[in-house]
Amino acid sequence: MTGAVELTEIWRADRVESLHLGHVVICKPGGEIVDAWGDPETVIYPRSSAKMIQALPLVESGAAEAAELGTEDLALACASHNGAAIHTERVTAWLDRLGLDDGDLRCGAHMPRDPAAAKVLTCSDEAPGQAHNNCSGKHAGFLTLTRHLGAGPEYLDLDHPVQVAVREAWEDVTGEAVHGWAVDGCSAPNFATSLHGLGRAMAFFAAARDGADTPREAAAARLRQAMAAHPELVAGEGRACTELMRAMGGGVAIKTGAEGVFVAMLPKQRLGVALKIADGATRASEAAIAAVLVRLGVLAADHPATRRFLDAPIVNCRGITTGHVRAAAALR
Repeated sequence: MTGAVELTEIWRADRVESLHLGHVVICKPGGEIVDAWGDPETVIYPRSSAKMIQALPLVESGAAEAAELGTEDLALACASHNGAAIHTERVTAWLDRLGLDDGDLRCGAHMPRDPAAAKVLTCSDEAPGQAHNNCSGKHAGFLTLTRHLGAGPEYLDLDHPVQVAVREAWEDVTGEAVHGWAVDGCSAPNFATSLHGLGRAMAFFAAARDGADTPREAAAARLRQAMAAHPELVAGEGRACTELMRAMGGGVAIKTGAEGVFVAMLPKQRLGVALKIADGATRASEAAIAAVLVRLGVLAADHPATRRFLDAPIVNCRGITTGHVRAAAALR
C-alpha cells in the first residue's frame, strides 16, 4: 500500500510549476488488478462517475422497457450534461411521457454550462429549471423507476425503494459493502467505495454483453453501449467525456465525476479503469485518463482531442501559450 503518486504536471516554460497527485487502478471483471498507481484501496466518493451504476436498477427492473426508453434516454441517465437544448429538450420530453414535469425532479436548478443555453436564459431573464441541472437525466431515470415500483415521490431518501435498489447494485458490482455515504451535488446519495471496487465495477460493465444470462449484465451492456453511442449527450461540446469518446470511435465509454474522478470501460479488453486526483482537480483527471487510454491502446496519441487533454495548453488573456497540463511520465 502506498500514498498518492504524481499523475499530472503543470509546466510553465521549462519547469514543473505544480503537481497533482492521485491514484489509478486498471481491473479485470473479477477484480484482479492489472496495473495500479498509488493506492487502489483508497476510499473515495465516485460522484457522477458512477451514474451508470445508479442506472442499473432502471434497466434491469424492466422500468426502462416499460417506459419505452431509447438509447438516448439511457445515455442521459448516465450523463453529467451541459444543459444545452439537446439535453434539456430530451429530458423534458421524457418527463412528459411519464406525465410528470420539472417540479417532480429533486436535483435542483443551476445555470447551464452550455454558453448558448446560458445566454438564452440570461437575455430573457428566465430562471433555469431543474432540467438544466447536469444530473437531470439521472433523476428522470430515478422517477421512471419510482413510477414502475409504485413508490412515493421522495426518491432520494436513503430508504426509498429506488435508493435501496441502487445500493444493492452498487455493492454487487463493486464487490464490497459501501463505506458510508454522503449527499451529492444533485442531492442524491453517493456511496463511498474503494478505487479498486470502482475499477472492478467498470470492468463488469466493460465485459457485459448483449443477451447475457442475468438482467444485471444485460443492463450494464445496454448502458455502456448507450453512452458510447451518444457521447454528445453524456457531457457536451468541449467536454473531455464527449471529445475522447468520439476520438475512440464509440468503442470505449468514459465518465467524469466531481473532485477529480474519472472512469473508463474498455469492452474489447474487458478492462475497467478508475482514477482519483487527490486535490480534486478536473484538469488533472482529464490529462490522466487520456494518458491511461493512450497507454491501453484505445486512444491515438496524435488525435487532436487527445492532445487537447493529454498535453493541454495553458493560454493567457492575450492568447499566448504560457504552459501545459501534462500527464506525468509514469502514466505515459
